[in-house]
Amino acid sequence: MANKFAIVTGASTGIGFELASIAAENGYDLLVVADEKLIDAAAQDFKQHGVEVIAVEADLATLQGVDALLAAADGRQVDLLCANAGRGLGHAFLDQDVSEWRQVVDTNITGTLYLLQKVLKTMVARDDGKVLITGSIAGFIPGSFQAVYNGSKAFVDSFADAIRNEIKDSKGVTVTTLMPGPVETEFFDRADMLDTSVGSSDSKSDPSDVARDGWDALMKGEAHIVSGWKNKVQAAIAHVTPAAVLAEQHRKMAEPGSADEG
Repeated sequence: MANKFAIVTGASTGIGFELASIAAENGYDLLVVADEKLIDAAAQDFKQHGVEVIAVEADLATLQGVDALLAAADGRQVDLLCANAGRGLGHAFLDQDVSEWRQVVDTNITGTLYLLQKVLKTMVARDDGKVLITGSIAGFIPGSFQAVYNGSKAFVDSFADAIRNEIKDSKGVTVTTLMPGPVETEFFDRADMLDTSVGSSDSKSDPSDVARDGWDALMKGEAHIVSGWKNKVQAAIAHVTPAAVLAEQHRKMAEPGSADEG
């Protein structure tokens, strides 16, 4: 009997790598994707669990990249999707090139939605499937000096809640939103935020812990999971704190050079 089949995006490092590892441990054949050649090395790690692994290097900020990913599935039924690919961007919005913030929007929003629409249509049609979307508690906080990223995650968090309601009659399909806080990954280096308070902090979450929280919630069919007790507290506070206060607090974490002020 064929193994179940999972797609994991952003699987070369960080949370995506850990999610793919857990899926492989649980007997899922994998289709993994990232926008870097490192995905091929990651695939070799996943294969050690005795499952079939297809690795694709593609830019999921483009519709063509998503199409290339889906073509690699070769018509196989997708039982599980971890829509984890994301991109960050630090510094002041007015200093950012259009191409930089467009890449964040197109990766975190456009490509993610296109992939979800394609995969969820078939899941809903057969009334069976599980989806995990990596959002963030950043979506609750106006992200001074990380404005586009936080705004994109606010969109993702909200969209997941809406689509979950739209398909609520499909009892066999679940959509779970994983909402971590800062995680110890390459995210802050790629976002040019190593000189910030949040980027240089040694209190970031371990990606393996975050992935395990997300996987457990996914398997239970839960709607949301905020990973880590500190992040649960921060998320709760964010819901009752004025936006101007949250924005100023975020500025102290994400403003360039803030790492030197601690």
